[in-house]
This record gives sequence, C-alpha cells and structure tokens, in this order.
Amino acid sequence: MSKVFGLLLAMLVFFLDNSVQAADKIRIAVPDPTAQFITFPLAQKKGFFKEEGLDVEVIQIVGSSAPAALVNGEIDYFTGLGSTVSGILQGLPLKIVACYAPASTYMLIARPEITSVPELKGKTLGVAAYGHGSHIIAKLVVRHFGLDPEKDIKFLPIGSGRASREKLSQGLIDATVSFPPFVFQEQRQGFNVLARAYELFSSPQSVLSVHVKKITERPDEIRRVIKAGIRANRYIRGNRDGMIEFLMERYKIDREIAAATHESLQKAFSDDGSIPEMGLRLVIEEAKKSAKVEREVPFSEVADLSILTRAQKELGIQGK
Repeated sequence: MSKVFGLLLAMLVFFLDNSVQAADKIRIAVPDPTAQFITFPLAQKKGFFKEEGLDVEVIQIVGSSAPAALVNGEIDYFTGLGSTVSGILQGLPLKIVACYAPASTYMLIARPEITSVPELKGKTLGVAAYGHGSHIIAKLVVRHFGLDPEKDIKFLPIGSGRASREKLSQGLIDATVSFPPFVFQEQRQGFNVLARAYELFSSPQSVLSVHVKKITERPDEIRRVIKAGIRANRYIRGNRDGMIEFLMERYKIDREIAAATHESLQKAFSDDGSIPEMGLRLVIEEAKKSAKVEREVPFSEVADLSILTRAQKELGIQGK
C-alpha cells in the first residue's frame, strides 16, 4: 500500500509541477519586426513555447529602451544585441544566454548611382541610432572595405527602418542598413545592395538576453525558452516550404521575396543556439568605442553559457 501511495504522490507532484510550468507567462521583446528576429515569433506560431510549458507574449520594444525594461522587470527576455551589450558596458546586470543568428542579416544598400562600399567615402549613412546593431554592423562593413568609419563616413541616426528607406528615397542620405524582407523590395525599387554582412564576418544579431537574477532564480524557464528558440531555428533551416508560407503571411510579401528572405536566414541562423565568441568580441569592441570604454571586457561579463549547454544536451546536441 505504501508503494502505491508513494507512486500516486509522485504522479501528483509531477502533474502539479507541469501545471505550474504550463502557467508560466513571460514576455519576450524584439527590437523590430524584421526577419532577423523571426525566431521567437515563429516559435510562438508553431507552438514550440506551449510544448515547453510556456505562455509567451512576443512584443516589440525600441532597442534603446529594452535594457532598462529588462532591469525593471517589464519584459523577461530581449533579442537585440547592440543595446544589450551597450547596457552591460554601462553596468546593467544583464547577460546573453543564447544566440540564434551568429551572423547578421543586415545588408548595406545605397542609392542607384553608388555601386560599391568604397564609393561611400565622404557620404552619409543612415542608422537606427548610435550604438544600435545597425550602427555597429555598418561600421564593421565599411571597415572591412578599407574605410575608416570614424573619419570617412557620416553616420546619421534616423530611427526605424521605414524612416531610413524614406530618407534614402528622398536623397537625404546616400546609404543605409537594411534587412530581409524589406531589402529585397528596395532592390526592386532600384537601390543597390553593396554588401551582405553574413558574407563578410561572423557578428551575432539575434540573441537571448536576461537579467542576471533570472539565471539564478529561473534557470529552468530560461532552458525551456532556449530550447523553443533552437527548435524554431531548426524549422527555419529545415522547412523551406513552410517558412516561405510563414514569411508570405507574416510580411504580406510575394513568394519570390519570401524565398529570397528564407535563403538569407538559412545563411545567418544557427541550429544550436551557440554564441560565437569571436563574433561577439567584434560587437563588444565596437560598443566599447561608442561608449568610450577602454577597459578589457571579458566574455564572461557579457555571456553565460551554462544554461545553454544543458538545453543543448536535452536536444541531443553534443560537443557545442
């Protein structure tokens, strides 16, 4: 009888535990609706969060506001990288716990008469904001082609991607940083794609960042969020037809642009959530310059891989 009672008690505890997990409601913020941050909207659409016992609301929040929102508890997770790293350098208690796009989908586009990156010397390049991911990537791209981003380019903070496209169309800027799927629409309008970041270097784009206290207090929740994101990325990389339909529906775009968007995502997204240390170091160094920080910033100050490792093992990913 005692064995039966013990079994029933264990089953009850298991049931209650899973019921609590199913009730876990969290908010994940993305900095903009573009395809480079598609991991968690896709995980929500495909039910990967529910399968991990999570009730998730995916919201959009301005990148510069997100670090403070994380600290204040207004959101639980954030996927933007540039503002997260900038916040950490300013002393905010944040950590990156996973990375879903180890290469950037950002592309440098310019007015029709400009056909190469070196031609941007002395020109104006629009970015969302100083220190934003678009600013960091733009500096890395122009430096890759031999230009000094501090001397040869005039960066102009102009807000959202839509604002940059409008200013480019009006001739108020010479180039800007764009991203799928909008960059393919801009090509149709006659703008030139000068460079694709994922072809030049590894620079993480879509990450998962949290308040450090959550790592201590809610590691199981983080592990489940990480797993849902990895499963979404595997869907992105392994289900072309499903992704094209998803992208067409989400962005109201035609099949050709959806297919081009999916191809760029395949090249930039990973299937294991790993954080590329060298790529993250590039972002850290650029953020240090913008913030005028001269001290060494160790990888461990910015990222914590402990929960990611456990999530990978549960998904059968070894040796990452």
